Amino acid sequence: MSGREYMLGNVAIARGIVEGAVDVVSGYPGTPSSEIVDTLASMKERDFYIEWSVNEKVAMEVAAGASMAGARSVVTMKHVGLNVAADPLMTLAYMGVKGGMVIIVADDPSCHSSQNEQDTRRYSVFSQIPCLEPSTPQQAKDMIPYAFELSEKYEIPVIFRSTTRISHGKSDIELAPVSQKTGEIKFEKNPDRWVMVPKNARVRHPHLLSIQQDIRGELEVSGWNELTIVAECNVGIIACGTAAFYAKEALDRLGITASFLKIGAYPIPEDSVRQLLAKTEQVIVIEELEPVIEDQCKVIARDVNFETEIFGKADGILPRTGEFNVDICIEGIAKAFGIDSCECKHAKQDMELPVRPPAMCPGCSHRGTFHIMKKVFGEDAVFPSDIGCYTLGIQHGTVDTTLCMGASISVASGIYDAGEKKPICCTIGDSTFFHTGINSLMNAIYNKSDITVVILDNRTTAMTGHQPNPGMGKTATREPTVEVAFDRLCSAMGAEFVEVVDPYDMAATEDVLERAKAYEGVSVVIAKRACVISAAREGIRYTPFTVDTALCKGCRKCLKFGCPAIEFDENSKKAIINSMCSGCGLCAEICTFNAIVEVKK
Repeated sequence: MSGREYMLGNVAIARGIVEGAVDVVSGYPGTPSSEIVDTLASMKERDFYIEWSVNEKVAMEVAAGASMAGARSVVTMKHVGLNVAADPLMTLAYMGVKGGMVIIVADDPSCHSSQNEQDTRRYSVFSQIPCLEPSTPQQAKDMIPYAFELSEKYEIPVIFRSTTRISHGKSDIELAPVSQKTGEIKFEKNPDRWVMVPKNARVRHPHLLSIQQDIRGELEVSGWNELTIVAECNVGIIACGTAAFYAKEALDRLGITASFLKIGAYPIPEDSVRQLLAKTEQVIVIEELEPVIEDQCKVIARDVNFETEIFGKADGILPRTGEFNVDICIEGIAKAFGIDSCECKHAKQDMELPVRPPAMCPGCSHRGTFHIMKKVFGEDAVFPSDIGCYTLGIQHGTVDTTLCMGASISVASGIYDAGEKKPICCTIGDSTFFHTGINSLMNAIYNKSDITVVILDNRTTAMTGHQPNPGMGKTATREPTVEVAFDRLCSAMGAEFVEVVDPYDMAATEDVLERAKAYEGVSVVIAKRACVISAAREGIRYTPFTVDTALCKGCRKCLKFGCPAIEFDENSKKAIINSMCSGCGLCAEICTFNAIVEVKK
């Protein structure tokens, strides 16, 4: 099928994967990358295998195994997920691949949904694996089939770097025909190639180095880098990703012309950089996050004794953090080239928008768990937590640490090992527990930590878009499979206190947490209740609640519970419940005056 469709960037990437005739797709959900696998898994007719893996390391290894057998494979993740997958990544660079393998990593400048802003291009340089970086969703789609071909030509995986603006932007996409599959799927034994014992690794490392110049030459003329030299112009721009289009608009608004090099492939096109530097006196490098291109351009300029001034992040003209926009590019270009930019920027709005902090959904079971945790363990207890929508427990005073996926249990153990005498109660989500929490719990049990671990099992991977996980009994394509039981798994690791509770039953939850607190050793409490959004999608509805104003004393206790469905009427000095109420009834249990009741049918 060819034609033109209006698509989300991640959907366009998924289309590129199909056009590239993929055989195996694996990944772990993480915003802004999740929709790629979601889109592929929802296709009714597909001739490839697809899975949500338990973490990014496993996903990378699944894709690598498929490639070793000659299949074209893709693995997807967000930028912090590449840290988890870095172990196989670095050795895979030595080992190489057989079938084309594309590693799709979505970076998140400005930390829209992430705990850091790391730049995946650093991994490309570190591992010496080539990297492609699109500037538009159209280019993102078109790059994927090329990435397969590049990977197979040099028998090396290829990193594909997206960003939030590419993954979650939308545009019209020109579709291309789907390639026909031609590769034979067959694993051929070759210990010298596939077994990375030291003697083989020592041979493969020089091989990796030997192909770098050929890869660089291939990418130089690939078409993903675009060089425009403007005659008799002594200034130039080097840019990449979406920042390249911001830079072009900035030039238009400033009313100046400049030679322009747009980079979309790494290693960077050194010949093109030299051509630009030879024709200019001043160049500004415009790239989000790390000065990857800037640093390499300065090395090139030094090696050939160019006197071109190179501006960018090192001199503070452009920021090293956050997303760029046209105004940032205008300001940077103006500073570098000594231009007045006052008239070119968008006028700043004086209007102040109301603050809208993120909040757990009305009816979220985590809210009840956190409320009881704080009541049982006390405000002075230590509450390590993890990555998920439950991290919003910070607003309830029950999230004291958040480091990375699976770290809550390990951090809790470390705090205990340091000699902390306060009670320690950590929280971790169901998908996060499967991701990297299992080893952390095993370590805590083995090393005799005295902590309480609360597994928040809301029956889905909620924060990234409700993807299935091993605790749900469904695969990525929603086919039935084994449902991993948390209680049996934790018991098998040696946990002797393991209890399952329903957070909507606050009295029972309080009883279990009291006993968990008193238990000496690792106690595990599994707070099991389906995500309220997932339940609604499956047709599960509860009777909403309302406030009996005759009984309400205006104490605001229910407001402190933090549910968006509860408001306060300043005129009547009474609480009110709005239409967002999902009917969980937790607020009714905490109301001192029994003023919150079910709506009468």
